[in-house]
Parts: sequence; structure tokens; C-alpha cells
Amino acid sequence: MNTTILIVDDMEINRAILAEGFKDEHEILEAADGEEALELIESNEHIAAVLLDLIMPKMDGLEVLRRMNESKKIVHVPVFIITAENSEKTLMDAYDLGAVDVISKPFMMNFLKCRIENVIELYRHRNELEDIVDEQVKRLSSLNQSMVETLATLIEFRDCESGEHVKRICGLTKILMTTVSDMYPEYYLPKAEIDKIVMSSILHDVGKISIPDGILNKPGRLTKEEFETMKLHTVNGAEILSKIPNMMDEDVFNYSYDISRHHHERWDGRGYPDGLKGDEITIWSQVVAVADVYDALTSPRVYKAAFDHQTAMKMIYGGECGIFNPKVLEAFGKCIQKIEKTDAELFSQEKEQQE
Repeated sequence: MNTTILIVDDMEINRAILAEGFKDEHEILEAADGEEALELIESNEHIAAVLLDLIMPKMDGLEVLRRMNESKKIVHVPVFIITAENSEKTLMDAYDLGAVDVISKPFMMNFLKCRIENVIELYRHRNELEDIVDEQVKRLSSLNQSMVETLATLIEFRDCESGEHVKRICGLTKILMTTVSDMYPEYYLPKAEIDKIVMSSILHDVGKISIPDGILNKPGRLTKEEFETMKLHTVNGAEILSKIPNMMDEDVFNYSYDISRHHHERWDGRGYPDGLKGDEITIWSQVVAVADVYDALTSPRVYKAAFDHQTAMKMIYGGECGIFNPKVLEAFGKCIQKIEKTDAELFSQEKEQQE
């Protein structure tokens, strides 16, 4: 439990008065300026509150607040401004920077203690609750990962390529989705969402569970009728996932469902199963579509040998695999070296496992 109070004031008498009032309930740390205060804040995990003067040499109280914002310490440690400063702008700046209260000098110690102890208790409960929530999120994430990997293993039993294919898709999706997010503000997603999309990409071919072996692993070219059956893995995958939504995190389920159904849609509307066009296709499904095609081209299959990287790139940019979002292709070109490196590492791991 955080039990230490840090008193920051350049006047020793002021620090002594405050220390005397809190010494029976808390450990006391003192700092005579902002620089010393920041060093103590960074090195001590048990600070329950900071009592901060505004006007000090070297570094004033507002700058201390700015630095605490940058380090995110302000989120977990309440800061009380205790000052004789009465400028409205200065005090509002302190509030805007995260101070929980401004207490004017001179103050009544009993009143001051009540205000500070109440806030310390509130922060303690909030921090404990955040720890509980974080632990639950970790457990849920682990459950999601286990569920997704179990379904991916089912695909691997049916399709001799899919086991390693889904691993490569994860790596390619992460690189490409991150690059698209960084390059285009309209497609920006925070890292936490990209991580969920990467996890969901594992299930893009879950519908192949429903495809007959004779079609799924046919060594030759599919007939028109067989190809129509193969195309059903998109809608079948979405249907399979729709039966287990309560076993997954809601976001992971939504991403998985959408990617499973729409990773064969194309920018010009000539994909399947729904004939979506342009940004009617979600950006994560667009990204997985490019990753899926690139991996399919550069990997050996029962019906073909692997194409080299240059040939695969020429086919993708030339539209031989359907038309993709130009922005996604531009991002693909920007991160291709990372993709090649990741692909090479994964193929090397596969070879070692086979040997």
C-alpha cells in the first residue's frame, strides 16, 4: 500500500509544518525544488500523495505537473497544490495539468488532513480496482488466444497447408496493419486493436473445416463447380463463428467474423461472397486479404510450386489476384523488407521442424 507523502516546497519551515501534521499516519519525504521532487517520484513506488508548492527555484510546480503527465505518474498519484499563489490562470493551469485540489496558504491543518486523506483513500481503491481489471483482461486475453488456437488447430487437421499458413498470416497482418495505421490517419487503430486483429486473422480460413477433402486438397486445378464450393468457406466460416460469440471477447469475435467472411472481397467489387466495394470492406479485412494472397503465392501448395518474391509482387500489383486498395498496396510496398524478413524466418523455422 502507498503510505508515503512527498512534500515539495523551497521553504523549510513550510515543509516542517506539513511534515508534523502527517508524520503519525505516513512516511514523509521532502524536496526543496521540482528537480529533487521528480527524482523522488520516479524512484519511489509508495508515494500516496504529493503536496506541491508552485513557486520554487530550478523547476516550478507547473513543470513538475507537466513531467508527471509525460511519465503518466499523475494518473496514479494525487497532487495537491499548496500555495499562496492567487493568479486565476496559474491555478487553472495546475488543474488542467491534473492537480486534484488547490489549497491556499495559510491553511487549517485538520481541514487539510481530512481533504488529503479522503483523496488518498479514493485513489487507493481506484488503483486496486484497476489492478483487478488488468488481471481479468489478461485472463480473458489468454482465454481468447486458447480458443483461437484451438480452432486454428482444427483447420490444420483438415488442410495440410493451413497450420503454418495461419502463423505467417499473423506476422504479415501485424506488419501491414501497423504500417497502414501509421501512414493513413483515416485507418488509424491503436496497438491494442491491432493485436486483436492479428489474433483474429488466425481464423480467416476457419470455414475450410466445412469443405470436402477432395476439393480442399485437390492437387490439380478446381473445376468451376468445385471453386464455387471452395468459395463457401467464407460464409461457412462466419456461420461457424456465429455459434460461439459468447466464448470470445466481443471485439475478437467481431473482427474474426468479419475477416472470415470478407477476406476474399476486392476493392473493385469483384470479390466474394458479398461483392463489397472500396471501403465497404473493413480495413482489417483488406489487410488480411493482401497478406493471404502474398502468402498463398510465395508458399508451395498441393496444386502449385511457390512463386518467388518478385513474381508474387508483380502478380499482386498487376491485379492478377484481384484489385486491392491502392493505399494498402502502397503500405505493403513500404514494409515489404520487414515482410520478407519475417517470411524468411518463418520458413526457416518450418524447415527446422520438418528436419
